[in-house]
Amino acid sequence: MKTLVFGAVVAALLHITPTVVLVKRQDAVNRLLPGADQFAAREVHLSSTDSRRVHDAVGWEPPDGMITFYIGKHQEQVTGALIFMRVDSQHGPLELAVGFDPRGTVRGVEVTKATVETKPWVLEALRAGLTDAYRGLAPDQATVRGGRGR
Repeated sequence: MKTLVFGAVVAALLHITPTVVLVKRQDAVNRLLPGADQFAAREVHLSSTDSRRVHDAVGWEPPDGMITFYIGKHQEQVTGALIFMRVDSQHGPLELAVGFDPRGTVRGVEVTKATVETKPWVLEALRAGLTDAYRGLAPDQATVRGGRGR
């Protein structure tokens, strides 16, 4: 019995693939909050209703109903905001950085982390323009889950 349990644990652990950094967080911040030289973190706690609305709109739900926005400023003027978000796939988690300009329009999306298993197809999808459709997406524009935002 011990051997069976040990074998199951080893098999589970061997399938866990390590995380690889595709874009350093600092590089993502520099690209998505250009010109910012002051930063502040703001935590927003969503109600279960609002968390569900986010999920229904974009297919993602913040962990524990909390989103941390990083606000970038230059000379006390907001240059934009940024969130790092985890998206789970059947092959492992991805971390995304999503940048917004002061009007709330998407400035860009960077895939910052992937797993060893997902890295090849993520890089191929990025080369094919996976995140390009989100650049310039305004808050009042509807999105299609898994598709183009316009």
